[in-house]
Amino acid sequence: MLVRNLLYTKGLFKVHSFDVHTIGVGNLSMGGDGKSPMVEYLVSLCKENRLKPAVLSRGYRRETRGFVYAQPHHNSSTLGDEPYLFYSKYDISVAVDENRVRGMSKIVKMPGFDSEVIVLDDVYQHRSVNPGLLILVSDFQRPFYSDRVLPSGRLREFPESANRADIIVFTKTPERITAMEMKSMIKDFKLLAHQKVFFCYTKYGELFHASNPKQTINTLKELCHLKVILFSGIANPEPMITYLSEYAVSVHPITYPDHHPYTLQDLEQIQKYFEAFTTQQKIIVTTEKDLMRLKNPAIWSRVSKMAIYVLPIYFSFKEKQAEFDDLIINYVRRTKPYADLLKK
Repeated sequence: MLVRNLLYTKGLFKVHSFDVHTIGVGNLSMGGDGKSPMVEYLVSLCKENRLKPAVLSRGYRRETRGFVYAQPHHNSSTLGDEPYLFYSKYDISVAVDENRVRGMSKIVKMPGFDSEVIVLDDVYQHRSVNPGLLILVSDFQRPFYSDRVLPSGRLREFPESANRADIIVFTKTPERITAMEMKSMIKDFKLLAHQKVFFCYTKYGELFHASNPKQTINTLKELCHLKVILFSGIANPEPMITYLSEYAVSVHPITYPDHHPYTLQDLEQIQKYFEAFTTQQKIIVTTEKDLMRLKNPAIWSRVSKMAIYVLPIYFSFKEKQAEFDDLIINYVRRTKPYADLLKK
């Protein structure tokens, strides 16, 4: 990784820039830092400000290869669970391609494509594309600067690679952290003059039924009477387990590998575990990312008959949210893409 980064830095490996605004989101660790909620935040922020975002992702664990432009008949098998979530939840242009340069070249040429900014999901190690703005996310509880590269740690590349980021966001920050504690944490790594640092924490929405989103559960009034069987195939389910444990009678986790493709056998096992609890005051809970994989036509009829509720996850900033929002919106609205600068 050191040699590869050096070859890019020296210009021996080509870096491509495109005539469109691009915001890259990535991390240094193996996962669980909150890339997907950050992409969602950026998409929502742009839409709220009447800007048209698009998302380009690798499409991890999909069954297809090459470039795929999201269409109504697609699902998590053809797009990957995270891109399918972005597409189905926000009604935006979404494409996947393991070759990011090819993906960028093709998405901008798609008929009717009129997005003003492309959010590049999980792009930190894909240095062949140069984002106009690069955001590094890192788990507050497992910050990149105190971790090590595999196999002695969880990092995909060395902590010094954070120098490439324009914005560093520490996710899953404790809600009760003080300003002094945040300043102390920033001192633990060498911040460059151009870099901005922000802290955000995870918030959860109201539980909604997997097959009927209008059917919801009030966290404060109803969840306190229920036992929760929580199943998930995400990198780090611990924060969600902690959150549900604060409100529910009890939480009983069932964990699968990250991006696990659910089968009928999995659902039968979950249902049997659910039925083993004699009380009637019980529900099954999963995440929005897991829901995307549950929408597989081969298992959806079974899913729709189960008492499965979905827990939405999103980010909220501890402070300086307006500053973060302005950085993003001003970049999209005022900063010309790199290709335009070359024409001067």
